[in-house]
Amino acid sequence: PRPLFLPQYGLVFDAGSTHTALYIYRWPTDKENGTGIVSQVEACTVPGPGISSYADNPAGAGASLKPCLDKAMKIIPAEQQRETPTYLGATAGMRLLREQNSTKAEQVFAEVAKAIGEYPVDFRGARILTGNEEGSFGWITVNYLLETLVKCSFTGKWIHPPAEDVVGALDLGGASTQITFLPGTTIDDSSTRVVLRLYGTNYSIYTHSYLCYGQNQALKMLMASLHQVTTSSLQISHPCYPKGYRENITTADLYNSPCVRAPSTPSPAQVLTVTGTGDPAACSTAIQKLFNFSCGANRTCGFNGVYQPPVRGQFFAFSGLYHNFHFLNLTGGQSLTSVNATIGQFCTSSWEKVQKEFPTMDRTHLRDACAASSYTLALLLQGYKFNHMTWLNIHFVPQVANVDMGWTLGYMLNLTNMIPSETPQRVVGLQRSNWIAATVLLAVMLILIFCLLTVICCQKNSSGYESL
Repeated sequence: PRPLFLPQYGLVFDAGSTHTALYIYRWPTDKENGTGIVSQVEACTVPGPGISSYADNPAGAGASLKPCLDKAMKIIPAEQQRETPTYLGATAGMRLLREQNSTKAEQVFAEVAKAIGEYPVDFRGARILTGNEEGSFGWITVNYLLETLVKCSFTGKWIHPPAEDVVGALDLGGASTQITFLPGTTIDDSSTRVVLRLYGTNYSIYTHSYLCYGQNQALKMLMASLHQVTTSSLQISHPCYPKGYRENITTADLYNSPCVRAPSTPSPAQVLTVTGTGDPAACSTAIQKLFNFSCGANRTCGFNGVYQPPVRGQFFAFSGLYHNFHFLNLTGGQSLTSVNATIGQFCTSSWEKVQKEFPTMDRTHLRDACAASSYTLALLLQGYKFNHMTWLNIHFVPQVANVDMGWTLGYMLNLTNMIPSETPQRVVGLQRSNWIAATVLLAVMLILIFCLLTVICCQKNSSGYESL
């Protein structure tokens, strides 16, 4: 028989700076707005680069989405496709393109919208998320999946876990990085404050997104700063690249982003030779120079003068933060001393040695591994001000409850109104019947135990009578 409540599906494209992914979510329609009931059916990686790379070929951006949309149409039953809410959210790659050329950014959006519009889904628009939205939706995703916002008690009532259970979110993409948490104090700068009303509770969270401090853009800024200190500007010695690594790059490629300010007279066609020197101390020093750590008087800050209260509570670190540390087996709750030692050791390895050690690893990833892990460490310690003690509160995870960490789930939950602003009255459906079944079972067991005891007592009595 056809089920009474068909599951509902939702689609969200995460259009990041380096690539796009399509997330397919599913949830039962018969549940009252609860928590932890949305599951991820599929994460499909769109072939090719991020949509911001198609600035000069916008139609290509639209075409690139088709394989993943075709895959989604195979997964979602045909009769439910038309009611499947579908969204595309773009992040820092498109923020940068809009800064460079807003007309090109609009053309890319027109093409991706046109491509999605050719499919029988309920398309609800393509847009660029603000940094605050990207941070907040990532925070909602993590806490929704951990059930720290609202929990269903065994009586079928919704209960609010204590505020201490709520966790912070740390996200590192290709072009931006986000920190979001519930601080212990009031937030002094309204531009970093987001107030969310979820399940009848107000959360005043701190969030900030640093544009250009995502991994790819930060490493580009690093290369540019190394280029600008060299006396002969055709040679760059790179302390974060393995000893013995060599490559040629052009100044045009190096200075092709708004994050990287070209020196006064760039000759675009200049070819630069980059040589790795594998020097961890020099690598750290060069990375520190990307940040401005001085804060204005009487305020706490992260970096570049951005206000940030002291970190508080547990944090979940995902995307690039997870991948950079997972590569070096550092996601198991190691101490900061151990993390420092492992990264230092890896950064002294020669190009020959790392290629032998990681034969299947993509060349670019391998070349960047020391720079990326050193950058991650600097961002967390000097940037976000974690220390030896609070370091142990950071949990590096790719997923929670088999759902990828990131802003997409929180974005969909918000736009489909699946997280109500007020607490649901009670749980209907399965949970309530479970509770009734449990009560009946308990009653039956008590009766059986009572009967059993009565039988035992009677036997004891009769045997005592006989011995007389």
